[in-house]
Amino acid sequence: MLLWQGARLANAAAHGGMSLSPSRNVMLKKTLALLFVIALSTAALAGPSESLEKLLDDVWQWRMQEWPQYATRTGDHRYNDRLGKVSLADADRAAKQDAEFLEQLRAIDRDALSKELRLERDLLERELTDSLADYAAGQHLLPINNRSGFHIQFPELPDWSPFDTVKDYENYIARLRAFAAYTDGHIELMREGVQRGLTVPAIIMEGYESSIDSHVVDDPTESLLYKPFKKFAVGVPESEHERLRREAREAIAQSVVPAYRRFGVFMADEYVPNCRSSIGASALPGGRDFYRHCVRKFTTLDMTPEEVHRVGLAEVARIRREMEDIIDRSGFETDEEDRFAAFVEHLRTSPQFYAETDTELMAYTAAILKRIDGELPSLFGRLPRMPYGLKPVPDYIAPKTTFAYYQSPQGDGTVAGFFFLNTYDLKARPKYMIEALSMHEAVPGHHLQIALQQELDGLSPLRKYGGFTAFVEGWALYAERLGLEAGFYEDPYSDFGRLTMEIWRAARLVVDTGMHYKGWSRQQAIDYMADNSAMSLHEIRSEVDRYIGWPGQALAYKTGELKIRELRELAEEKLGDRFDVRAFHDAVLVNGAVPLVTLEELIREWIDEQAAL
Repeated sequence: MLLWQGARLANAAAHGGMSLSPSRNVMLKKTLALLFVIALSTAALAGPSESLEKLLDDVWQWRMQEWPQYATRTGDHRYNDRLGKVSLADADRAAKQDAEFLEQLRAIDRDALSKELRLERDLLERELTDSLADYAAGQHLLPINNRSGFHIQFPELPDWSPFDTVKDYENYIARLRAFAAYTDGHIELMREGVQRGLTVPAIIMEGYESSIDSHVVDDPTESLLYKPFKKFAVGVPESEHERLRREAREAIAQSVVPAYRRFGVFMADEYVPNCRSSIGASALPGGRDFYRHCVRKFTTLDMTPEEVHRVGLAEVARIRREMEDIIDRSGFETDEEDRFAAFVEHLRTSPQFYAETDTELMAYTAAILKRIDGELPSLFGRLPRMPYGLKPVPDYIAPKTTFAYYQSPQGDGTVAGFFFLNTYDLKARPKYMIEALSMHEAVPGHHLQIALQQELDGLSPLRKYGGFTAFVEGWALYAERLGLEAGFYEDPYSDFGRLTMEIWRAARLVVDTGMHYKGWSRQQAIDYMADNSAMSLHEIRSEVDRYIGWPGQALAYKTGELKIRELRELAEEKLGDRFDVRAFHDAVLVNGAVPLVTLEELIREWIDEQAAL
């Protein structure tokens, strides 16, 4: 602490922040030298536990400064007037810092740490290693795809920024002003990507204009980003309203709109014409090695692409048999030779399975969510305090967005978690999938797991607000199946919808590895998905394009779910009548979203402890 205080004094003097006489300057230098010696002595005396705890805090503080929007989402409001630093130099600097953190981490004696701190250490090591591998592969030069990017996320700023005081509004306006430089930084990265042959596939950028053009407005008050100024918080004096509105209009007109316009020109003239015609990651420079890294990163298991592909084929075959059984039980009759295809066509085209209005679909979903809430105590010993809400997917991203997604709560408790449901193109949103979808995105899936993780004691902030995709998505897919234990999926159509969701995740193992490693075409992937699920063709195309733009991420769901189910079966076998599903779920969730290899170690220990009672 003293060393950092001295450093701040020296920095202030060097930059004209204070005026010192020669004698006082000598005194300061002596003081700083003494503080430095004291700090080094303290560091030398610090044990492995103290060293790790300091490093964990250093990493967290670094990320808060470098990722101000993320800081706001976690409830840290020190940097609410800033956006992240984005440029080639900043990407290089961040990678260098990660490498330094990793070197410091590996210098700490792991064997001298407590069990909990060993876990913290191992998770940080994996995270830093993955980050450096992504950088080495040039992933920082691919900051957007068809579903995500700075230009898509920035209009969400009003949804999670605080607006309680004048300062809050001024911070928000500062971020609007910073958007121009933020955009230019992303353009710099993408321009370098074009030069190095690292671009997204051209096919997934079709229709990208809608995510840009809707923000190029003539009247700043029509911008989504002007929304906070249409109605002020009670804590903002009326005398400040007009000034803040004027400054917001100026920031939108002079920074935001020109930046979106400039980005649109860059996309049309430079980027999209140079996007690659191939779709697989293996077509990138060093692509096959990179995809193998993606498999390890997103599954957190030591699996090869070939192994993942085989698991996917086996799971699709198993689930397909269960779907055939449901068709038999449903009493469905047809003269078509391919009974499965006829049943799927019936589901895709029969009006009884689709809502007629947005309001109807939202109300239908809300009723299911309320029923699920009532069953949670029978499955969990501990539930999160933070509530969740239901919202429609915003119009400006709805056409290119899948059926639903989840947005986690803000760390300071001021913003709840939200389940976003896509009401665009209602004929692509079957009601028979809503039960499984709700359990995945809200409870007992994403919201329950993530909100509970943020409320756990004893986790570092890195774990409270982070996590590994295989656990997060694997848990959510596992949560869909819990509906069977809670009395859902009573009619054959909703149960078929559940299996459609499951086979969709299993098919991902096949098509993701197929496209990125085995040379499959986009149409092969679409046909495979269409042949093995009741998803609408619109949804299938949207999903396949998502997999193209995010290599390996889609593998996390099924591999994670299979591991959790495997561990549950092991616990049931070992504990017999003493198995308590509520205790098992609590044990799975109590350490946060850890890698699957770590989860297996922890649950095996828990089983041994329970067996010894």
